[in-house]
Amino acid sequence: MLVQLAIRDIVLIDRIDFDPDRGLTVLTGETGAGKSILLDAFTLALGGRGDGALVRAGQPQGQVTAVFDLAMDHPARDAARLQDIDVDGDLILRRVQMADGRTRAFVNDQAVSAQALRAIGRAIVEIHGQHDERALTDASTHRALLDAFGGLQKQADGVRVAHRRMRDTDEAREAEEARLAKARADADYLTHAHAELSKLAPEPGEEDKLATHRQKMMQSEKVAADLREAYEAVGGEHSPVSALALALRRLERRQPQAPELIDPTLAALSSALDGVEAARATLESALEEAAYDPRELERTEERLFALRAAARKYGASVEDLPKVAAKFSADLEALAQGESNLARLTAEAETARAEFATKAAALSKARKATAAKLDKAVMGELAPLKLERAVFTTQIDSDPASGSAEGIDRVEFWVQTNPGARPGPLMKVASGGELSRFMLALKVTLADKGSAPTLVFDEIDTGVGGAVADAIGQRLARLASRVQVLAVTHAPQVAARAGKHFRIAKDALDKGKRVATSVAALDEAERREEIARMLSGARITAEARAAAARLLEGAG
Repeated sequence: MLVQLAIRDIVLIDRIDFDPDRGLTVLTGETGAGKSILLDAFTLALGGRGDGALVRAGQPQGQVTAVFDLAMDHPARDAARLQDIDVDGDLILRRVQMADGRTRAFVNDQAVSAQALRAIGRAIVEIHGQHDERALTDASTHRALLDAFGGLQKQADGVRVAHRRMRDTDEAREAEEARLAKARADADYLTHAHAELSKLAPEPGEEDKLATHRQKMMQSEKVAADLREAYEAVGGEHSPVSALALALRRLERRQPQAPELIDPTLAALSSALDGVEAARATLESALEEAAYDPRELERTEERLFALRAAARKYGASVEDLPKVAAKFSADLEALAQGESNLARLTAEAETARAEFATKAAALSKARKATAAKLDKAVMGELAPLKLERAVFTTQIDSDPASGSAEGIDRVEFWVQTNPGARPGPLMKVASGGELSRFMLALKVTLADKGSAPTLVFDEIDTGVGGAVADAIGQRLARLASRVQVLAVTHAPQVAARAGKHFRIAKDALDKGKRVATSVAALDEAERREEIARMLSGARITAEARAAAARLLEGAG
């Protein structure tokens, strides 16, 4: 509920602090006193459109602050949490209006956009008046109101879940169809590619091994001739081994004759023979290693070039060819399984669609039964509001072919204001005074079914009096037993039923040089005097005071 409204420097308002009651609070005052200014300021705090003309003349800015005491699980707090706002304690909406037209919005002193402020404000307050185009006149809210009246929210949630499952299974089926269609189009290519790579059978690391082996064979071809020539020099026909061995034997026979001369030579010759033999063995080993089969080089090159050609063809590295081959294999396998997968997904989608259709049809049936009860309840409120010749109907158009998360129904409140008149949407058919009374009848019927915690009625009693005004007052009081109600009224019958009464007046300031709107809470005596004024006009008579006392006594 609204616990305080603080207004600073808005039009004719210097400073107002307004603290309404929990039940029915009325605001009265003479025409032109500033009641509409106060509502305009309140609307600004709720996220309404700003205007530099709202700022009091001579001031750089105006400001409106609305403080609300709400349940911790109220949707407005959820909306504030989405803006990362701390929502412990009261919820404080503040709007600063600059004289140049700019505005700034705050929730619990955290800056927010006007759009975010408006979303939070709409969850807290509904404003109903003769020219109001929001609240119950918005047909998009009628379906939810009907569901709330009939207690159908759980059933409606089931329809939303079924619709989401139907949508998800349809998307899965469509995705599988698209994938399968592409696979079918690529079937020949996949088959050829898979066969080619299966025959090629690439192995991880194969390219590096082949390239190294090829390089080694190519280098061996270049050095083999030099190695053979060197081998011939140390181990062929011209090898020095025989000559060195012969010289060594001769010297060994002479060694006893001159050992001091021959021993060093024998050692040198023996070392030379060992070196030549070692060189021969090394060259022999090198020739064996350098030996290659030209056909092996050819086979190696063919394999290497075939792998690289396949890599270019399939847009991958040689190293990744095994993965490419595995993908083609998986795609072919998926193609083979695709038909059964598609059949399964199609069956799931059909089951989900049937489930949605069943639940949506059941909800539609329940809505139509609920609509009849709502129509009867609203009709019961119309006669005392001087709408006894009017007819209220809840129009439900059902189209199973265009279901949504909300079901298959389009719901709109229609009225027929007089017999023989054409029925139509509430907002289009009812006149200003009729519309406000229809709104009241609906709110009384729906008050404990998802209503905002604060309702504002702006002069809905205009043009009526006597019994009709009293009927309006009774219904506002009934409504106020469940939600907070603020009513701007000219009807003394309505004012008499209030729990708290404020008078809006226009006061002269600065020795009559300017005026300012003020709001004052009335005590019992002041309240009697104000209701007497409303009954008799500018000159308050004793009869008017007596009538006012009777109204207050009767209302109590």
